[in-house]
Amino acid sequence: MLSKALLRLGASAARHPWRVIAAWLIAATLAVLAAIAFGGRSADSMTAPGLDSQRAAELIERAGTGQEGMTAQVVVTPLDDGATFFDSDSDSDSDSASTALTRLQTEVKRLPHVLGTSDPALALDAGRDTAVRSGLVSADGRIAVVRVQYPDQSRLSAEDLDALVDLGDRLRAELPLRIEMGGNLFYAFSDADGGVSELIGLLAAAAILFLAFGSLVAAALPIGMAVFGLTVGVATMTVLAGVTEVPTFAPVLGSMVGLGVGIDYALFVLARHREYLACGLDPREAAGRAVATAGRPVVFAGGTVVVSILGLAVANVPFMTVGGLAVSIVVLTMVVASVTLLPAFLGAAGARLARAGRSGRIGRALQTRKLSRLTRRRHPVAGAAHAAGWRRWIGHVSRHPVPYAIGPAGLLLMATLPVLGLRVGLPDDGSLPHSRTERRAYDLVAEGFGPGTNGPLVIAADPTGDPGVLDRLVGAVAADPGIASVAPTHIDRATGIATLVVFPTTSPQDKATADTIARLRTDVLPTAIGHGPARAHVGGAAASLSDVGQRTSQRLPVFVAAVLAMSFLLLMLVFRSILVPLKAVLLNLLSIGAAYGIMVAVFQWGWGGALIGLEATVPIVSFIPMFLFAILFGLSMDYEVFLLSRVREEYLRTGDNGTAIVEGVSRTARIITSAALIMVAVFLSFAVAEGPSTKMFGLGLATAIFIDATVVRMVLVPATMTLLGRTNWWLPKWLDRLLPRGPVGTDDTDAESTGEAPRPRLVDR
Repeated sequence: MLSKALLRLGASAARHPWRVIAAWLIAATLAVLAAIAFGGRSADSMTAPGLDSQRAAELIERAGTGQEGMTAQVVVTPLDDGATFFDSDSDSDSDSASTALTRLQTEVKRLPHVLGTSDPALALDAGRDTAVRSGLVSADGRIAVVRVQYPDQSRLSAEDLDALVDLGDRLRAELPLRIEMGGNLFYAFSDADGGVSELIGLLAAAAILFLAFGSLVAAALPIGMAVFGLTVGVATMTVLAGVTEVPTFAPVLGSMVGLGVGIDYALFVLARHREYLACGLDPREAAGRAVATAGRPVVFAGGTVVVSILGLAVANVPFMTVGGLAVSIVVLTMVVASVTLLPAFLGAAGARLARAGRSGRIGRALQTRKLSRLTRRRHPVAGAAHAAGWRRWIGHVSRHPVPYAIGPAGLLLMATLPVLGLRVGLPDDGSLPHSRTERRAYDLVAEGFGPGTNGPLVIAADPTGDPGVLDRLVGAVAADPGIASVAPTHIDRATGIATLVVFPTTSPQDKATADTIARLRTDVLPTAIGHGPARAHVGGAAASLSDVGQRTSQRLPVFVAAVLAMSFLLLMLVFRSILVPLKAVLLNLLSIGAAYGIMVAVFQWGWGGALIGLEATVPIVSFIPMFLFAILFGLSMDYEVFLLSRVREEYLRTGDNGTAIVEGVSRTARIITSAALIMVAVFLSFAVAEGPSTKMFGLGLATAIFIDATVVRMVLVPATMTLLGRTNWWLPKWLDRLLPRGPVGTDDTDAESTGEAPRPRLVDR
């Protein structure tokens, strides 16, 4: 049985702590060395098989036009307010600006790996109209753009970005120009959000752990375990990036989720270990039993997180599948660390964990009389002291279940209402803070050329069998009301494939841009091409993100149904009940829906956005709702399993539903709220990062965990379980015979394996 295996594993690690710690040190060292030797950088290929944008990308790659590579843009404007880039015999400042522009373009072109650049100075030589039509100089002559073409990302590194940035820093001091930079080279190789956020999260977690346990040693062990696990997990993720393309958000999300669940899992096991120590058990035996009891919900909850995240594969979007796999590696590493490394730490700490600091001694003195009675019970692990305040609160909720079930549920439903206005899209550089050069470059381009210039579309056309199709195509696209301009057509001589770079009238994140893309595909292109063999597809970053958003929206109901069904089945196996898992699924949906609603209110409506450094409203990133659902549903199961496992223990011991609810919830309340505070602190530390995607992940996770651990677990769960009474644990006899017992299910042998009293079978006959 699972508990027997965990008991042996935990006891063995506690008896030989230094061997286990040494093994983890070796594993961490090897993982880091492997990451250095074989690892790769995260990269984004936000497309998927079968999408129109993917077909466009395939045509562009066949043509070898260079459009498939990385790009950057250098945006410049004269420092003198009266100067322009247009030649003027009477304006020496204008000549100075033009000369400076020529030098800048020349030096950018000399950078390593640069395939070529646009030349606004050459366009100016051809005349003002030519420069403006080419989209290289604004109509007022104040803003110019040097577009830089790089090869595929696999041939580049962060050094290429550093070289471009260093050149800009040097030329700012030498030329009379304001120089700003942007493009997907920055998106690919800028340092990911994290680092400082992780440190802030760790410090906040350490403070909460110290307040919860009143002991520096007890606070340090979960942090140490999480750091070990995160090192191994992230290093393994880096090795995975050397094999396949891991999206750039995966390391940040992996660190965020890994720190949260790692510290949480360690907290659950550590709290149970201290309960056993308080009952007088030897530290090694206490560690083994803690892993056998609290470790079982940890393994189940961690497995649920992993399976939920891996379920992202149903979206059939490769970067989401690989991103889910990368995050799952970190979570799985934390589960393994919780049942191996943590008991080794507990064994090494010995009896010191039974001694609290000054704050802990006060509580210990107040609880001595309770402990003396509890240790005489047949069920010793139930003997942990619990806060009388929590017991009074749960008792109060249980005496008034109707208002406490209806009121909070109504509030959560109201918080969910903004989801009806959810709009997915791509937050562009315009959502970054003004301190970033990408944001300043974005604003200059939008000011000089229009907002759509920041998100050009690339139409790839194969005119096979219809040489006149390109003229019709250019004319039809240029006539569309959503298109501001069309750049000159580039035709590959070898393949005949043509690429048209077109600029919408609206920004990449605007809903009107998505409407324009849809109109081009359904009306404009088919009309221009007709029924011949020629074909054309709309690509580019904005089109790719729009396509991915549509696909994830289409697959989201299937994914949600699959996760709900899986969670219901697993909880039914664990708790041998129908109503308990059904209630858990519905309450989890409430907390996740409320988190979605708050995200819409903050990011789309701007409510309180300034508090997290959001400078402009943005749509929700297309893949985030599905990712958040997978992670949040798995994480909410942590608290559900931990809480209900304790309630079930009490019910099996006493046979009284009311007593089980009050005792079980109150005994876990302090641990759950402490764990939730840690997770919220970790996630909120990422909510103040610069990138809007990281902010969304951080705020969404923090909000859902806070709601789940407070409103749901401490109010709705006891209220609804009180209303359901003994039917909480109802299971038809025929279904009980069909359900397996073993590693997932619970039965009497689990109690026996941990030294607990045998428990009655609770199946309605």
